[in-house]
Amino acid sequence: MDIRVVGGGLAGVEAAYQIAQRGQKVTLYEMRPHVFTPAHRTPFLSELVCSNSLKSKELSNAHGVLKEEMRLLGSIIVGTADETAIQGGKALVVDRERFSQVITDKIESHPLIRISREEVTGIPDGTVIFATGPLTSDRLADTLGALTGTSNFYFFDAISPIVEGETIDMEKAFFGARYMDGSDDYLNCPLTRDEYDRFYEALISAERVQLREFEKTPYFEGCLPVEIMAERGRQTLLYGPMKPVGLTYGTGTRPYAVIQLRREDASGTMYNMVGFQTKLTYTAQERIFKLIPALRNAVFLRYGSIHRNTYINSPAVLARDLRLSGNERIFLAGQITGVEGYVESAAMGLLAGISACASVRGHIFSPPPEDTFVGALLNYITTENKHFQPMNVNFGLLKGYNKKYKDAVVKNALFAISAWKDKMDRLRSPLQ
Repeated sequence: MDIRVVGGGLAGVEAAYQIAQRGQKVTLYEMRPHVFTPAHRTPFLSELVCSNSLKSKELSNAHGVLKEEMRLLGSIIVGTADETAIQGGKALVVDRERFSQVITDKIESHPLIRISREEVTGIPDGTVIFATGPLTSDRLADTLGALTGTSNFYFFDAISPIVEGETIDMEKAFFGARYMDGSDDYLNCPLTRDEYDRFYEALISAERVQLREFEKTPYFEGCLPVEIMAERGRQTLLYGPMKPVGLTYGTGTRPYAVIQLRREDASGTMYNMVGFQTKLTYTAQERIFKLIPALRNAVFLRYGSIHRNTYINSPAVLARDLRLSGNERIFLAGQITGVEGYVESAAMGLLAGISACASVRGHIFSPPPEDTFVGALLNYITTENKHFQPMNVNFGLLKGYNKKYKDAVVKNALFAISAWKDKMDRLRSPLQ
C-alpha cells in the first residue's frame, strides 16, 4: 500500500519526494484547487505565501547551515530553490512562481508519486504523514485535535523574542524570582523611570505588522501583544510583564520596571523575553528592545510574533521518529510540529518521509545526531518543554554550543549529517 502524505506544501512535498526516492510508492493529497486557504492563490505545490526568501546562504548563519545539510540529504525543496534563485544578496531568494511550478512538474512526473487533488478530513488507511501546515482546514484540524488531544492543539501563535545568552550584559541584569521563589529561575533586566519612559514612548509609536484578513480575530487577554497592553496606559506594563513587585537587587534596590528572561535551555545559551509577544516589525523589535540596558548588544535568535498557525504541542505527543505517540501508523511533519520557517518545515518533512519509509520496511529509524541542525530541530520539538513554542533554527539549539568555535561546529555538523546520510542510504533498497 502507498504511504499517504496529506498536504502539498513544502513539508508534504519533501516527505513524498524522500519516500519515492527510496523506491516506495506514495500518494500525495492536496486540496487545492478545489479548496483554497485564505493565503494561497495558485494550485501549484509548495506555493510560497509569505515571502520568497529562504533566508541566509551563509554558513556562518544557522539557516545557511541547515540548507547545506538538506542539500547533502538530497532535498527537493532546497535543490529547486537553488535552480530558481534570483538576486538576493546573502539570502537565498527565489522566483516564487517558477519555484512552485518546477516543484509541481517534478512531483507530477515522478513515477512513484500519485497526486490526489481532494480535501482530506479524516484519517486515510495505512501509513500516513500529516503535513498540512499552519492553515490546516477546519475539518481536518478537528480530526487532528481529536488525535492529539485538544489541550495539545493550537490555532494561534503568541511568540516572545529569544535572545542569545552570551550577548546579554550581565552587569546590568540579575538573577531572581519574585519574592525569592526559585531565585535562579529568571534573569531580570531592570529599568529606571527615565529608561522605562523612553522604552514606553518608542513602543507605542513603533511600526507594526498588519494582520491579514483571516487573522483578524480578537486577542486572548492572556497573550495580548505587548504594544496593545501599552496602549491601555503608561502604567499597564508595570502591572503586567514589566511588574517589578517582589524583586530587589544589589543592596535591596527595587527597579522601577523589569523585563524577565527565562532560560530556553539548561545551559543558558537562549533566553525568552517573558510576556513579550508582539506584532511589531522585526526592525522595530531590534531597535526598541535594545533600549533595555541589559539588551543593548543583544542578538535576537527569534523575534516575537502573533499570527495564525495551526500547530501541536509536539513534546507531549510526538516520538523521536515523528510518529504520533500511541498511533504507530501516523506521522506529523512541517510547521504543524512546532517549527517556524519554510526550510525548517521542509526539514521535518524530509525526516518524516525517511522515517515513514523505514517503518513500512520494518527498519528502525535512527534520528540524525543532535550536533546537526536537522537533528537539533528534531530534538527541540520532541524534548519535554512546559513552555513549548514554535522555533526557527538557530545555533542555540545545539547542545554545548560555543560561539568561539562556530567554524568547527559547522564543519562537524556537515560531517555528521553526511555520515548519517550514508547510514540511512543503506536502508533505501525495497524489501525483497
